[in-house]
Amino acid sequence: MDRTRQQQALLLLPICLAFAFSLTAVVSSHWCEGIRRVVKPLCQDQPGGQHCIHFKPDNSSNGRMDNDSQAVLYIWELGDDKFIQRGFHVGLWQSCEESLNGEDEKCRSFQSVVPAEEQGVLWLSIGGEVLDIVLILTSAILLGSRMSCRSPGFDWLRVDALVAIFMVLAGLLGMVAHMMYTTIFQITVNLGPEDWKPQTWDYGWSYCLAWGSFALCLAGSVTAMSRFTAARLEFTEKQRAQNGSQHSQHSFPEPEASESVWKTGAAPRPAGQAFRNVSGHLPSGAPGKVSIC
Repeated sequence: MDRTRQQQALLLLPICLAFAFSLTAVVSSHWCEGIRRVVKPLCQDQPGGQHCIHFKPDNSSNGRMDNDSQAVLYIWELGDDKFIQRGFHVGLWQSCEESLNGEDEKCRSFQSVVPAEEQGVLWLSIGGEVLDIVLILTSAILLGSRMSCRSPGFDWLRVDALVAIFMVLAGLLGMVAHMMYTTIFQITVNLGPEDWKPQTWDYGWSYCLAWGSFALCLAGSVTAMSRFTAARLEFTEKQRAQNGSQHSQHSFPEPEASESVWKTGAAPRPAGQAFRNVSGHLPSGAPGKVSIC
């Protein structure tokens, strides 16, 4: 593999990483993670459980629980003992929360908890993320075709320029989409339903992958643009050198004096011979003349 192929492979690596990071972030649901404070349910179905409120009913004289509405329940948990903390994580598509036993999760659509006036912004954010992935994939395909195909009649410098443009567009679209999602999530935390609002939250690993893809997109764009600029300058210098060599070959014509000497058959005389007889070259009947050289 020559040096050009190595440079192309080094450029293709961050583009592939950016594509993997963006795709993983979009399909995952760990953009934001946190804890919800939920009231424990009553221990009716699971007596003796650890994640429920223990109570003692007021039994009637016959030993059975009174079905009257005035029945009294004696709850032993007080203060923070009545609450349980559940972990949750949210993505572009769904919001998941731990169950009481902590073994499985209960998920629902994130769009269902976003305020109605903000759902359009959520879809714009999702559209930006999807378009970001499409642009990165297109750049990877173009650069891969540049490495595999070596057609001499094709202007491959344009491919480098397109890769640079697509990557910077992908990075800017991703940045805008990430910021839109962050704003939507913060609004949902303040104005969302009470049975969803988290007590504490922070950004998750999917959010970090999304911003990592943004950084890789900008790095790939700068690298592709620098390669395009260097190749363009090299191509321009070669064109100038070729034009200069062709001009130098046609800029030295033979002197006219030498041509006239060879046509007349004259030859230089040695020094000291100052007279030349040219009467043999004159027409018959013309007087003889002697010319001094």
